[in-house]
Amino acid sequence: MAKPPDPKKAKASPRVTLGRLLRLARPERSSIILGTIFLLMGSAMNLAFPQGIRFIIDAARSQEVVDAEKQVTDGEARLAALPADAPGSAEQAEQIRLARQHYGEVTGQSKSNIDRAAIAMTVIFAVLGISIARRYILFSKAGERVVARLRGDLFASLMSQEIAFYDAQKTGELTNRLSADTTVLQNTVSANISMALRNGAAVVGGMVLLFFTSPQLTVLMLAIVPPVALGAVFYGRKVRKLSKDVQDALAKSSEVAEESLSGIRTVRSFAAEATELKRYRSAVQGSLALAFHRIGLTATFIGAASFAVGIAGVVVFWYGARMVIGRELTPGTLIVFLMYTVMVASSLGALSELWADYNRAAGAAERVFELLERQPLITSGDSKVLPQLEGRVAWEHVDFAYPTRLDMPVLRGFDLALKPGEVVALVGPSGAGKSTIASLLYRLYDPQRGRVLLDGVPLTELDQNWLRQQIGVVAQEPLLFSTSVAENIRYGRPTASDAEVEAAAKTANAHTFISSFPEGYQTLVGERGVQLSGGQKQRVAIARAVLKDPKLLILDEATSALDAESEHLVREALERLMKGRTTLVIAHRLSTVQGADRVIVLDAGRVAQVGTHASLVVEDGIYKRLVERQFAAA
Repeated sequence: MAKPPDPKKAKASPRVTLGRLLRLARPERSSIILGTIFLLMGSAMNLAFPQGIRFIIDAARSQEVVDAEKQVTDGEARLAALPADAPGSAEQAEQIRLARQHYGEVTGQSKSNIDRAAIAMTVIFAVLGISIARRYILFSKAGERVVARLRGDLFASLMSQEIAFYDAQKTGELTNRLSADTTVLQNTVSANISMALRNGAAVVGGMVLLFFTSPQLTVLMLAIVPPVALGAVFYGRKVRKLSKDVQDALAKSSEVAEESLSGIRTVRSFAAEATELKRYRSAVQGSLALAFHRIGLTATFIGAASFAVGIAGVVVFWYGARMVIGRELTPGTLIVFLMYTVMVASSLGALSELWADYNRAAGAAERVFELLERQPLITSGDSKVLPQLEGRVAWEHVDFAYPTRLDMPVLRGFDLALKPGEVVALVGPSGAGKSTIASLLYRLYDPQRGRVLLDGVPLTELDQNWLRQQIGVVAQEPLLFSTSVAENIRYGRPTASDAEVEAAAKTANAHTFISSFPEGYQTLVGERGVQLSGGQKQRVAIARAVLKDPKLLILDEATSALDAESEHLVREALERLMKGRTTLVIAHRLSTVQGADRVIVLDAGRVAQVGTHASLVVEDGIYKRLVERQFAAA
């Protein structure tokens, strides 16, 4: 028996790169390009406003103003030292008047320059505010659309996977990937792009202006960059793995919660609330320990980087102040240099945090891409459909074991043929393979050896969707969705009218109890149909199958969990449903198969007996023993 691929993983986890994450945002490129234009406008305004501050500071205490002020104060001092009637005092007074006049003109010009600079800075901040708002809107909307599309693509991938995949996975983990993991990616492919570009532009533009302002101070400041960059690379590698471990641990806690909540009735019946709480808290503590480790690593890196950047600022401020004293720099130039230094430092700090976010997202992305890129092991064959379906079904030399339990064969050399319109019942002890045979018919699984045919065509050559549209299934515990009764019936044929839904309900003996509800067919059934009784759920499921109008029908223990009255109503509805359809009946209660055309008795995955109920009940064999045990139990 050939060993099929592992249903849990079709291939190794994909390596996630920054380019691969950014490709998720490719459909939003028009919004991102426009947002980038506003971003660059904002960055340009951000880099321009320190120049206005420098202009204002230097204008307020320009050398011309200082010299004019000194001329006035020196003249006043000389005049004060002369006697009132001393020769030349009048000339000295005139010189003072002219100096004051010049000082007034110089300060007036400086004030005008300051006013113009203030107006220019007001315009700069107005443009900056508009640019920031537009950038935020464009990038945020793009991010929301990316995540919505990603969730849709991920859900579509999950919907396309074979059932063996779900045998190996837990629902809580999959829903965690749909919600938590995709949310982690949202900022990386939207807002973080904006922030990275903005801070990158600030770093590049700031460095250019720093060199332009003071090459000496710039070289001094840059001495701190290489150690921070090396630290960022080391930190990123550690955080990527930690982040994936954290997401896996969170998924595990979600699995526990999903199992406990979905099985709350079982939990309550066993008074196991404390046990489930302990199990959940244990899972949460595991993720908490990993998260604390990641937080500690992040705190160490950010703290060290902030310390290094702060020390660089202190050194620049110290050396720059000495240059001002030596008249190598003006006070305004030093202030501007310090502002650009803070701008570059804060932008580098922001980029380091974005690098941390990227590595956290990369860990989550590996989990998402693993599912997005997984190819289902059961494909749709040649997308072939049969123009006219007769309803002949055959299992030929079938060997089968569930992919998650390949060492435990369920069917061994199984052969069975169903004629069009025939009702065939499968009976046998638990584990004999009854439900497995039905699962192979609507191709939830493929056999490891042998084949299943419909009208002589292997199922592997038929379109999966078309095949399943030809098959109706009524299970022992039918799944109803938490919508209205009408929507649950219409699930068999979404385009059906209200009249067709009602007609199907009447055929299924469901119309009477549905009409008794205050809201009739619009009554909500609750999660998994908990608002309905077992018999009511069965009849809604039968109505769904009636509306679907399939050529093939599978009844899997459809009446085994019902009381006598409900069983009577359901059986009556099933008899109407089976007319003219090839039907496979799976039952433990042998009274339900007495009207079958043939009864197939299974034992350990093989056909043990074949015949009618009347012939088998008198024949010494498994069937007779099963009947005797049931009558004895009754």
